[in-house]
Amino acid sequence: MNPPTELPTRMGRSTKVLLVMDVVESVRIMEQDQDGFVQRWQQLVLQAEQQILPQHGGRIVKSLGDGLMLEFANAQGCIKAAFSLQDFSRQVNAGCHPDQQMFLRMGGHLASFVTDHHDIYGTDVNLTARVCTLAGPGEMVVTAELRDQLAPMLDADVEDLGECHLKHVSAPIRAYRVGPPGHASIVQHGNALELNLRPTIAVIPFKMRSSEPGHELLGEALADEAIAALSRTAELHVISRLSTTVFRERAENIEDIRTHLGATYILSGTCRSAGTQLALFVELIDAKTGHILWADSLKGQIHGLFTTDDELIARLVAAVSSSVMTQQLQRARSQALPTLEGFTLLLGAVALMHRTQFSEFDRARTMFEALIDRSRRHPIPHAWLAKWYVLRVQQGWTDDPMRDTQRALDCTKRALDEDANCALAWTIDGFVHTNLLRDLDGASDRYETALTINPNESLAWLLKGTLHAFKGEGAAAVSSTERALLLTPLDPLRYFYDSLAATANASANAYDRAIELGQRSLKSNRMHTSTYRALAIAQARSNRLVEARETVTQLLKLDPGFTLRSFAARSPTSKFAHGQELIAALRLAGVPE
Repeated sequence: MNPPTELPTRMGRSTKVLLVMDVVESVRIMEQDQDGFVQRWQQLVLQAEQQILPQHGGRIVKSLGDGLMLEFANAQGCIKAAFSLQDFSRQVNAGCHPDQQMFLRMGGHLASFVTDHHDIYGTDVNLTARVCTLAGPGEMVVTAELRDQLAPMLDADVEDLGECHLKHVSAPIRAYRVGPPGHASIVQHGNALELNLRPTIAVIPFKMRSSEPGHELLGEALADEAIAALSRTAELHVISRLSTTVFRERAENIEDIRTHLGATYILSGTCRSAGTQLALFVELIDAKTGHILWADSLKGQIHGLFTTDDELIARLVAAVSSSVMTQQLQRARSQALPTLEGFTLLLGAVALMHRTQFSEFDRARTMFEALIDRSRRHPIPHAWLAKWYVLRVQQGWTDDPMRDTQRALDCTKRALDEDANCALAWTIDGFVHTNLLRDLDGASDRYETALTINPNESLAWLLKGTLHAFKGEGAAAVSSTERALLLTPLDPLRYFYDSLAATANASANAYDRAIELGQRSLKSNRMHTSTYRALAIAQARSNRLVEARETVTQLLKLDPGFTLRSFAARSPTSKFAHGQELIAALRLAGVPE
């Protein structure tokens, strides 16, 4: 790629969050009452300038007549300001005749642009304005780039609109409608799981207080090590790393974290680095009372942090365990990628692997292979690459399924050769045996092994539940998938968990719960075809045939080649009696033979 063109000295490049808002039908309103409209609009602009924008790190870039373009330092500030502006608009509308009420529509994007003393320029600026046109009265729509900076249900209620076409934009964009988050707990307590008998700990990524280049994600990497180590004990429930990451560098109080994560205890702290030296101040808090149970300052060397015998992580885990429980827990050792750059690469590859665009999906493989080149003896990149091959076969993006099946097996074998106690590798090996080899007994053994090693491996619980669903073992399927949901309350891939949990509930004839989960999954990701299948099955088997046929209509728009024959060929459940029941339900819902 060619380097960016050198700009005149008075111009610069910037990447910020842009928000464009305007008034719906402003011309009509102004024709009826120009003075009244201008007065109400000026009230809103004044409120934005003096109150809302200063509170949330925003500024007005320019006026657009009946609209504004705003700039923010981060996504959270943009979203909070947008909701405040909508609230104020509703207050201004109070007492106005319905025909005179002023409704805002908004579009947001994480934009890169060129700036000078007068204005900002670039295709992303124009794109933000186009995104605004997707919003209805009182609504806000954002791009995928901005949505990826948000925590669904915490920052905002997010609904996937799918791929949308914009005027004068050549390719469709993925867009999401966002609204204020609800106040109810995100954690839903499963039926008869009794997980409250054991305490739950949330490890919040440690705040980084250093200007050292390359150390930006050190605090998050350390928290990941602590989570991996604490997860080794069956006496604790540990909230998933991706769920706790959303609280990094946030100012939410303890009650917010307890409510959103369902945590009994919270481990948080501050990390400082200077050269090769590291200082970590941590404290363990009782989430209910707010009392500090334990606090300490730990020091170590950055080089040795990500080895299996690092003393800093071991001391941290031992202190936390002894504070939470009355008996000494076994000290655990965990593995992580040897460099921060590798850690960042891993997170990016896992995220891209679950995208529906092939270009992004294929890029994930390149990233995993780069990680393997850097640390060939680490099991984690090999394990995730195995899952990548499974997904490529399942999504029909392979020209040789047998070859990719063997490559997936080679990856899990390599991971387990490097670390026979890697719970993730055992889990994904089970995934390969389920979806590519159709060896459900072998898969079950592998999931059990993973959970013996790490009882809090949420993906193992999820896939174990799905396996029970394939066999028609509904009660066991629901029990396992509900436990997986409890361990991933804020996971960015929560739609995937909801989708498989819908399949589990349908196998238990819990159709209302299956439909609820399926619809919730689609609200987050409308491009996930297996969710439509699960939802259609639940609707058909509960005699909601009109809804089931509409769901199948949407499914066939995304996957025109889907038939009962292709489902039977791809699904591990087809050889069981339950699988034939699913095929019958899909036939009722209108899936072609």
